[in-house]
Amino acid sequence: MRLWTFLRPFPYDAQRYVLEVSLTFSKTQARLFRDEELLAEQSHAYTEGPATFVFNLPHGLISDLPDALSDEVLGVVSEGVHGDSGESNQKRSAQLMAGFDNGGSLAIAVTEGGRTVYESHPGRSLQVDRSSVQTVASEEAPGGLSVEQMTQLSQRKWQRNKYSIYADMALGALFFIVGKVTEDLALAALIGAAAGLLLVAAQRFVKVDLLGGFAVFGTIMLLISAAFSLALQDDYWVQMKGTVLGLLTASLFMIDGLLRRGAYFGARIERYMPLPLHHDRIAIGMSLVGVVMAVANYYVANHFTEDFWLTWTTFLDLPLSMALFYAVIFWARKRSADEPYHGS
Repeated sequence: MRLWTFLRPFPYDAQRYVLEVSLTFSKTQARLFRDEELLAEQSHAYTEGPATFVFNLPHGLISDLPDALSDEVLGVVSEGVHGDSGESNQKRSAQLMAGFDNGGSLAIAVTEGGRTVYESHPGRSLQVDRSSVQTVASEEAPGGLSVEQMTQLSQRKWQRNKYSIYADMALGALFFIVGKVTEDLALAALIGAAAGLLLVAAQRFVKVDLLGGFAVFGTIMLLISAAFSLALQDDYWVQMKGTVLGLLTASLFMIDGLLRRGAYFGARIERYMPLPLHHDRIAIGMSLVGVVMAVANYYVANHFTEDFWLTWTTFLDLPLSMALFYAVIFWARKRSADEPYHGS
């Protein structure tokens, strides 16, 4: 059963192609058409994590392509389209590459003879992105790395991720400042969410990655937190907000860890870490931390005074959560260069 279908038309070599991607309950199905002729199709299970669509286009002369309309797509496949091996040497191999970017839109590129002749997101070549992921995968194996190599690895990760980290820090700082000045956490959450939405819109106009961290997820959680605060202003539910939101967040982390091998949350947490981690383990581990902290908040709120609950939330729960976090990092770290890389 199809839940949603995305169409991405594009011209190539004086012919019209359409990439169709359909989302079902368990997998993504992709089909490439030329006019109304089906050239290739492939399906990809969600549990296999994210990747990039790669289709070999029929060989043709190098051509300049006009801009295509942009849609949104989520998916991962690699499939070839049979071409004539007797083509003239003057004709070069061509590929269509498409993938779901952090801004939620389809980034599509057509390359011919190794040269990009069209890209929907200039400056963010999918071919470069895919090769960089493979390079990082080989670079980030922890076995046998010296201190200097680890330092160089950390510097490369910082250069790759610094703008998304800046975005996360800015949203967090905005929420803290507004909350301190106004003493209204609901208002602070709404302003933080509005800033996050502006960040999502800005991503479409800049080449650097602003949303690779937790900016989008943080924006959504700020909206939920604000709605919770506005709807339930009783003192008891103020205390219970940490439990409700904690269990919600833990559920999302667990789904990501079990069904998507940590492709979203696990990969983003690793951006902040100086060592490579198993994405599925870090997502599952953080989910368990969330459950423990949510249950602890519930127990304290229902069995102790409000003054003690304030002391708990202000001073005591942070050391516990940090200890659990480091335990999860210890469990999720990669101990051998031979272990597979669950990159995204």
